[in-house]
Amino acid sequence: MPQGARRTWAWAVERPGPIASGPLRRRERTVPAPGPYELLLEVAVCAVCRTDLHLAEGDLPPRRPGCTPGHQVVGRVAAAGSAVRDVFAGDRVGAAWLAGTCGTCRFCRSGRENLCPESRYTGWDIDGGYAGLVLVDARYVHRLPAGWGDEEVAPLLCAGIIGYRALQRAELPHGGRLGLYGFGASAHLTAQLAVARGATVHVVTRSPAAQHMARDLGAASAGSGPPPEPLDSAILFAPAGDLVPVALAALDRGGTLSVAGVHLTGIPQLDYERHLFQERTVRSVTANTREDGRALLAEAARLRPAVRLARYPMDRADEALADLAAGRVTGVAVLIA
Repeated sequence: MPQGARRTWAWAVERPGPIASGPLRRRERTVPAPGPYELLLEVAVCAVCRTDLHLAEGDLPPRRPGCTPGHQVVGRVAAAGSAVRDVFAGDRVGAAWLAGTCGTCRFCRSGRENLCPESRYTGWDIDGGYAGLVLVDARYVHRLPAGWGDEEVAPLLCAGIIGYRALQRAELPHGGRLGLYGFGASAHLTAQLAVARGATVHVVTRSPAAQHMARDLGAASAGSGPPPEPLDSAILFAPAGDLVPVALAALDRGGTLSVAGVHLTGIPQLDYERHLFQERTVRSVTANTREDGRALLAEAARLRPAVRLARYPMDRADEALADLAAGRVTGVAVLIA
C-alpha cells in the first residue's frame, strides 16, 4: 500500500444496466493520501440523486470503470493536502456535483465554469460519496450552514443547487406563475424557494404521495393534468422528453421552460405555433457553478425549507436506488454511514 494510503469500502458501478440486474457492487479499495489541494473526507451522509441512477443503469455512460456514485456528500475532514490553507481536520464540509474545472478557459473567466470543457464531476469523473472515505478538491467544497443536521443539509448539495439554477434559468417574474413537472428531491426544495419569492406554484406529477406533499409545501395546485392557468415559467425535473411539448404548451406568451436534468429521453417533434411562437423559450440547465452553491446555501439558511427524507443505511445503497427507480421515494433518499 502506498505511504499515507488508507483502506475503505465503496459501492462501485461494475456493469451498468437495469437496477434489478445489480449494477452496484460493494468493494474494498485503497484511497491515496490527499494531493496538495485535496481533502480526504470521512463520509457521514450522502444524498441520493436520480443522476446516480442514470449512472448505474447506463443512461449516463460511466467515464471511468468501477466508478463510485454520489455527489451530495457531507463529511468531516480526515486529512488535508499541503496547499490547503482554510480547511482543517475535523471541519464539516460538503462535496457537490461540480468537482473541478480548468479555471482558465473563456467560460471559467466569465463566471460560467459550469460550461468548462474540462469540468469534472463527483461520482462520474472521480469517485463519489457512496463510500466510507472520499477524496475531493478543497477548492470545490462548500461550507455548510450551522444548525442543520448532516441528513438535512446533504440534499441541498445537488437537489437544492440544481433546483436553484433551474429556477434562475426559468426567469420567473416576481409573483409569477411557475409550473413544476415532476416532484422529487429537487422539485420539493425548489417549490419552497419559489413560494418564498411570492410565486404561485403548480405541480404536475402522477404520484398521489407527491401531489399531497406538494400541496403541503405550499403549491397552489398539484395533479396529473395541465395546470389550471397559463404559466410564466416552468421547470421540467422529470427525465421525460415527451413532457417538453406539454410544458411549452402550458406557457403563457413570453414564458420560459427550464429543463433541469443531466439526462432526458427523446423530445417529440415540436409545433412552432403551438409550442414556440409568441416568444416562448426552452433552456437547458448544465451542472452548476460554485457561486450557485453559495447562493443556494445562503438562501436556504435564511428560509430553512423543509427537507422530506427517506433514510437508508449506506450498506443499502442499491435498495435506495431501486426504490428511486420504482417511484417509492417521496422527497429525497439519504444514505447514512
